[in-house]
Amino acid sequence: MVRFFIYDTVKITLLLCVVTFSISYIQSFFPPEKSRKIMGHFHGIGANIVGALLGTVTPFCSCSSIPIFLGFTSAGLPLGVTFSFLISSPMVDLGSFVLLASIFGAKIAVVYVLLGLVIAVLGGTLIEHLHMEDQVADFIRNANSSVDIESPSLTVRDRLIYSKDQTVSTFKKVFPYILVGVAIGAAIHNWIPESWVEAVLGGDNPFGVILATIVGIPMYAGMFGMIPIAEALLAKGALLGTILSFMMAVITLSLPSLIMLKKAIKLKLLVIFTAICTLGIIIVGYVFNIFQYLFI
Repeated sequence: MVRFFIYDTVKITLLLCVVTFSISYIQSFFPPEKSRKIMGHFHGIGANIVGALLGTVTPFCSCSSIPIFLGFTSAGLPLGVTFSFLISSPMVDLGSFVLLASIFGAKIAVVYVLLGLVIAVLGGTLIEHLHMEDQVADFIRNANSSVDIESPSLTVRDRLIYSKDQTVSTFKKVFPYILVGVAIGAAIHNWIPESWVEAVLGGDNPFGVILATIVGIPMYAGMFGMIPIAEALLAKGALLGTILSFMMAVITLSLPSLIMLKKAIKLKLLVIFTAICTLGIIIVGYVFNIFQYLFI
């Protein structure tokens, strides 16, 4: 157990630092104002696709994505586009792709990202067609959207400093969750019988995906904290789709992010947003479970 704990802690911490630095450097080319301008040039489902794609180069958790979402909404961007961004940002950011590829392989990571983007585009499109602009808090709808602040141009040195600062900041915030996640993973790996995991999250339980999604929603952890748990569950016989549904629910619909979002949108829209994400996550889980033989 001690060896598992040390090995996974070192491995995931190194991945955290390398991935965060690399993704932060890419993010430096897409500040919120520039992203807003890019999305403003597109319309219809194309705008939703662009919003979802821009979500992949933003911060690593839903709580840090919400302030950017609020800025986009108050700037007058279509509500469906901003929700496509909000769904994709924590669910399928580039950090998640790199991390999943390094742990589970590129094939699983690619399919995971593609399905996540489909959820984001379809979810945003549905919200757009429901015309729920009145469900956004008044202080956001009445914000001054005419202010146009030009993003400063950054030198390579500026971008490297920004990436270093983001890495240090992210490490301080995420490392405690890595320790907790590795500890839970080590406990699953050494103490929980394989038969228990297979009975609850394996192929014998047709409701495993739904159970994993519901359990994951109230939790709060980033992708880096979830990886050791996912590895341990997979080794114990849990199905791949069930594990991914659990991870997606934790990082996309964490309770703190829903509480933050409730201050910006009304209950009806919050319920619809949560329902869309939950249904999409469950569908992704069953798709991976059905076709698991193609990935593992």
